Amino acid sequence: MSELPHLPVLYQEIILSLRPFSPGHYIDGTVGAGGHAWGILQASHPAGRLLGLDVDPQALELARRRLSPFGERVNLVQASYTTLRNQMASLGWASVDGIVLDLGVSSMQIDTPERGFSFQSDGPLDMRFDPAQSLNAGALVNGLPERELADLLWRYGEEGHSHRLARAIVQARPLQSTRQLAEVISRATRQRGKIHPATRTFQALRIAVNEELHALELVLPAAIDALAPGGRLAIISFHSLEDRMVKQFVIRESRDCICPPDQPVCTCGHKATLKIINKHPIEASQEEKELNTRSRSAKLRVVERI
Repeated sequence: MSELPHLPVLYQEIILSLRPFSPGHYIDGTVGAGGHAWGILQASHPAGRLLGLDVDPQALELARRRLSPFGERVNLVQASYTTLRNQMASLGWASVDGIVLDLGVSSMQIDTPERGFSFQSDGPLDMRFDPAQSLNAGALVNGLPERELADLLWRYGEEGHSHRLARAIVQARPLQSTRQLAEVISRATRQRGKIHPATRTFQALRIAVNEELHALELVLPAAIDALAPGGRLAIISFHSLEDRMVKQFVIRESRDCICPPDQPVCTCGHKATLKIINKHPIEASQEEKELNTRSRSAKLRVVERI
């Protein structure tokens, strides 16, 4: 895997969790540079097939080169994972045996300054996964009213100083670069421990620009519906907002009854659609955390379709 432009997080854990086989069908909804997809295709040799989705054309080009030895066993499409059912239909797939979703931003996106994801380099206020999308971070930073900006920083970044930072940003407008924004934030609030003061603001802007939580809300039921009985869904999240959504969803869908606990008789008619494979999220080993800093906050949850 050394030739990949970045290390896929929890690589071994994903392959062990999905248990790829031949001739299984799989979806990597965030194919990125193709790291997890490569492992799935290798493990499902010789007849396993994979559908790789990503809205980022730069990532897809890397994946296309990386996965080219697998030939017709792999289909790559520039599309959101929220469209996975439509993409499956275009291939004539009624169901799949495994789905992996590696949420959030990749290291190759962070390491490309012109993409505007990092406060540690100087680039435009962009943060779009899909460069063709109209909304970017600059529009939010320079266009939102102060109160709406503060609400965004709190809702998507869980930023405790959201009002102070929003006020500082509005007073410093117009801001053109990631470095300018990071400097405004650093002047407005102190660094807390090892976390850079701009971390939560950049997370909030990225989530808002790409509507990440809304996309996750849409894909969870679609992914479960797409799985064949015994098929597995593996989701890697990197912050509490994502992990909380995934956790609440899988708990709900693993129960037959979701009526309030104080209700004596079940009236919901809900039936469990999945079972939880790992009660507690799987985290990276200490060795991986030292090799790949992105893995330090990664949490993997795995469920199986009943």
